[in-house]
Amino acid sequence: MIMDKMTDHKNPKTCQAWARLMRVSGKLLQDIEADLKAANLPPLGWYDVLLEVRNAEPKWLRPVDIQEKMLIQQYNISRLIERLVKEGLVIRKSCDCDKRGQYIVLEPAGNDILDKMWPIYKAAIDKHFGDKLNVAEIDSLTQILSKF
Repeated sequence: MIMDKMTDHKNPKTCQAWARLMRVSGKLLQDIEADLKAANLPPLGWYDVLLEVRNAEPKWLRPVDIQEKMLIQQYNISRLIERLVKEGLVIRKSCDCDKRGQYIVLEPAGNDILDKMWPIYKAAIDKHFGDKLNVAEIDSLTQILSKF
């Protein structure tokens, strides 16, 4: 989309809101990543994968399931899982029903890193996002975003 043509849109404010949402989203993620890094913790993507596996029922996920839940490209999820395996946070197991298939299981170290990351992540959410909004604004934003 060409941003200088925003006035051609049926509602120019739609494009302005979209652009602002993208900028704010990127900035918030960057700030949260910086807080995790300052605490010598892994990136947010690690947290997301580990949490998806922790919350899965049963307690494992196939890489394709992780990919779908997180909307990550297949080659990126493969590299990320490989890194988590290398760090001892998850293990790969073969699927009995499909010899080519694998599933990912959380190791105790994966649970530990999730537990270490959450307080920093939560504080970063509050600092960079929640503390800038009052309760009514948070409720309104939640309602707006729930339309998608």
